[in-house]
Amino acid sequence: MRRTGLGILEFIAISCLAIAGCNGSGGGGHCGSAVSGATAGGGAGGSSGSGGSSGQGGNGSGTVPDLDVTSVISGLTNPWDIAWLPNGIMLVTERPGRLNIYGNGIDQAPSLVIKPDDVVPGGEGGMLGLEVDPNFESNGYVYVCFCSNLGGVNPEYVPDVRLVRYELSRPNGDSVIGRSEIVTDMPYTSGRHSGCRPRFGPDGYLWVGTGDAARGKLPTAPQDDDSLGGKVLRIDRDGNAAPGNVDGLWFSKGHRNIQGMAFRTTDGLGMSAEHGPSIDDEVNLLVEGNFGWNPGEGYNENVPMTDTKKYPEAIEAAWSSGSLTLAISGATFIEGSGWGNWDGVLAVATLKAEHLHIFFVDAQGNVTDGGCYIEGRARLRTPRMGPDGLLYITEDVRGGPSNVLRVSPVLTPDAN
Repeated sequence: MRRTGLGILEFIAISCLAIAGCNGSGGGGHCGSAVSGATAGGGAGGSSGSGGSSGQGGNGSGTVPDLDVTSVISGLTNPWDIAWLPNGIMLVTERPGRLNIYGNGIDQAPSLVIKPDDVVPGGEGGMLGLEVDPNFESNGYVYVCFCSNLGGVNPEYVPDVRLVRYELSRPNGDSVIGRSEIVTDMPYTSGRHSGCRPRFGPDGYLWVGTGDAARGKLPTAPQDDDSLGGKVLRIDRDGNAAPGNVDGLWFSKGHRNIQGMAFRTTDGLGMSAEHGPSIDDEVNLLVEGNFGWNPGEGYNENVPMTDTKKYPEAIEAAWSSGSLTLAISGATFIEGSGWGNWDGVLAVATLKAEHLHIFFVDAQGNVTDGGCYIEGRARLRTPRMGPDGLLYITEDVRGGPSNVLRVSPVLTPDAN
């Protein structure tokens, strides 16, 4: 197994332990329904049961914080991602094709709704990931992934999945000044496996997790160096390749459908969350290389997520769900002293399993499965830390109105 990457990113191994609230012993899984065969990568320092250190990946000992969960925005349709302008104004994408800007506060209707005419909603596709430029105060840039019928460079990709950069008025995003297509030609079929999650990394570049489009017409897209499907892209603000990429725009290949992307501010550690087929959802470290997914001719989903027989140098997952899958989606690192033992943990939303999954990750790369929270409420799409130090999560209710949730920690003395 090959492990490689940027110097600021360290490989982490994840060991799944049974804790209060989770079924099974040492097998990982999700609460209320056993998941057999969950596995951890064997990364350096991956000793089972190490709880980590407070402020650098959480502290597995003591009492975890209680959670106060409140709906702060309601009546949405498939809300997908959340971001904030520097002054605290919230932005939310809805998959049918809306970017909502809450300039008057989240208790009021959006002050601006951007509805591109070319959005193609359907299946898993539509308006997806969202990111605000760290330099928004000077450039006004907001980045949005969506499925579009405009067509790009390759006429075969109509529709396609693309990353669009909007320039908004500053400081409140009251109006649209301009739109630029910075990455086009990410493959699309019915909307299935559209990806698409953009996040700025600590290196100042934009990282974008893409899907393979479940595309039988291009059966090797995750392994095709000329395709943007099933890749992690790493680009600048204009969509140009970042220095140090493996090939062109992409940094890693062999992915199925990345919907989670997160970086920890304390040490720059980056991780992704990826949908498996009927087995093996994966949490992966954001490192360069091949992660081994290749469905082959006719899109055969019975092949391994990480096929080390076909690709001996493939990078194994840091954590794999085994069977059954949880349908993991968005991810974020929870940070701040107000979270007690959860300062620095990785939080991953699950759709099918309908809970928030917590992983403790310490500075040496030792990880403990922290269990399942906010269970049974609805499909959870995207968690993200807000500028107020609280956690926000988008629900994704099938066939009904959905909410944005605000999650506040309630600490007990043992949690500090």
